[in-house]
Amino acid sequence: MTPVNPMDLGFLLLERRNQPMHVGGLILARPPADAGADYAQRLIADMLQFKQAEAPFNQRLQRRAGVWCWTQDEDFDLEAHVYHLSLPEPGRIRELLALVSKLHSSLLDRSKPLWEAYVIEGVQDGRIALYIKVHHALVDGVAAMRLMQRVTSEDPAAELVAPWALPPRERRTESGDTHGSALTALVDAASQFRRHAGSAKTVATEVLRSIRARKSDPDYVSVFQAPRSLFNQRISGSRRFAAQSYGLDRIRQAATRHQATINDIVLAMCGSALRRYLLQLGDLPDKPLIAMVPVSVRRDDSDGGNQVAMILANLATHLDDPLERLDMTVRSVNHSKERFARLSQGEILAYMSTVMAAHGANIALGINPGWQAFNVIISNVPGPKNPMFWNGAAVEGVYPVSIPIDGAALNITLNSYADNLEFGLIGCRRTLPHMQRLLAYLDEGLDALC
Repeated sequence: MTPVNPMDLGFLLLERRNQPMHVGGLILARPPADAGADYAQRLIADMLQFKQAEAPFNQRLQRRAGVWCWTQDEDFDLEAHVYHLSLPEPGRIRELLALVSKLHSSLLDRSKPLWEAYVIEGVQDGRIALYIKVHHALVDGVAAMRLMQRVTSEDPAAELVAPWALPPRERRTESGDTHGSALTALVDAASQFRRHAGSAKTVATEVLRSIRARKSDPDYVSVFQAPRSLFNQRISGSRRFAAQSYGLDRIRQAATRHQATINDIVLAMCGSALRRYLLQLGDLPDKPLIAMVPVSVRRDDSDGGNQVAMILANLATHLDDPLERLDMTVRSVNHSKERFARLSQGEILAYMSTVMAAHGANIALGINPGWQAFNVIISNVPGPKNPMFWNGAAVEGVYPVSIPIDGAALNITLNSYADNLEFGLIGCRRTLPHMQRLLAYLDEGLDALC
């Protein structure tokens, strides 16, 4: 039995019916030409042969003496986690995304290990899909992508390995010890607490520096700078998922042309799309939208847990000129990078926790509706550089499905795959009308920079 670490516990405590805290992924694949009409059925049968799950897929929650812990599920039932679905004809991508939207809206059952997998057949042109959702307390985006890469292969003849059957990679601490026992986990948690407690002075200094810098530097993003917007309200439990691939070559060309990074161009695309979307709805704030951009501080090769910090990026949505928006966004991101360069890993996490705690308390208690740390969440996760295969099926797309939260009704997550960047947009269906239009606006934003 292992106590849930503080960061992962945060995702459990944040969960409510209107705010499920699981992340997901959608793989779209084309079976081999000789697969036969029963390919999906055979695929399911092969997957169900992996009866035993490895950590974290065999771990369920249990509360002991008021402490949430992970414990191995001795009554693990694979058929309670793996499902076979079929789209009605004609099986368009529209119907597939609608199904994923519905599946992503429902809470995971805490009496079981916190994950589900769905094999979906009947997708147009003979394709199949795999949708997996896993609680954020088990994995972050980087860990989820690493798992995906381990269940696919560059070799089309590679045999299927179910994601829940993969042995976990050893996660090593700075001292070289593995997280293999409850005692080790407790010691590591205690050491993290001590490091964070000792960082209080440094973190306070950085928070104050950020506030002071904002007064003299318009590019410096401080806490509670974000304006009130359509995205910053309490959300319902219903979800709308939209996904699209964008060519990496176009994005690289734009980055080279403007001496920017790929992530800079992505943020500029998002800023342009959000500006167009809110203008259309007559709800564009006078002040620029601020994006919370998670960045990995993972220093091991593990597949589990959460090791993320964040930066606040100015999307410059108040500016009409796309090049001016890009320049302001780049400058604000560079300020955050400079801040993190001054801090250790523990201090980065402590700084992030301080900012997010203030934001979360304000949202939960309604202290001041005008205070916003950020408006949207934008996350970029690295993925496979080469085309992959899943049990002989050619993987055509890998789309992330993330989490909207109260106060941030839209989450834009993307990952690289082969020659594309795969965007997954997830939002509150009730709050964001016609959210799928953002896909076209993202493309227009990229065109403006090419």
